[in-house]
Amino acid sequence: MNKVYEYRVLKKMSQSELADVVGVSKQTIFVMEKNNYIPSLLLAYRIANFFEVSIDGIFTYTKGGNKDV
Repeated sequence: MNKVYEYRVLKKMSQSELADVVGVSKQTIFVMEKNNYIPSLLLAYRIANFFEVSIDGIFTYTKGGNKDV
């Protein structure tokens, strides 16, 4: 679960603009906002740093929430 959408909207940015800033595709931002993609630690850091919040302020880890982890 994450708050990428909420932070992006507060900054009045498009998915493409955020993708350009953090170095990924628009599709990556789209699926991340739908909670269908877990970002790498590096990408999570880039996003959190851009929004000037901690990683756990934007991304929430739920134990057992993803069978692949």
